[in-house]
Amino acid sequence: MGDADLLRHAGLRVTAARLAIMRTVRAGDHLDVDAVCRGVRERVGQVSLQAVYDSLHAMHRAGLLRKIEPMGSPARYEARVGDNHHHLVCRRCGTVTDVDCATGVAPCLDPVDSAGYLVDEADITFWGVCPSCQR
Repeated sequence: MGDADLLRHAGLRVTAARLAIMRTVRAGDHLDVDAVCRGVRERVGQVSLQAVYDSLHAMHRAGLLRKIEPMGSPARYEARVGDNHHHLVCRRCGTVTDVDCATGVAPCLDPVDSAGYLVDEADITFWGVCPSCQR
């Protein structure tokens, strides 16, 4: 399914800016809002930062994009959704890398006490120092 069809299926209007956001996030690597905005402007020209924020929020809410918020870092977006993966974050440079869950299907981890919740997702962030920063 193409980006326009994904937007329509999610009940969102298809606009040049939204298509550019989807393509920018998909082509990027855990981009923050400023990086997404730059990529969108390269693709379609002038677009306001607020319009990018609003669209990212709508696409995240619709399940088209995943928003991650590593501690001490601005929110970042990725197009890898609906699977069972987590993230590695470098403490020095802030690079974020996907890592598949090693224990099976979502939520892949169960809390010791679910307090009555029906758990359907676990969001795990591993912290360390990336290979580039180790050099």
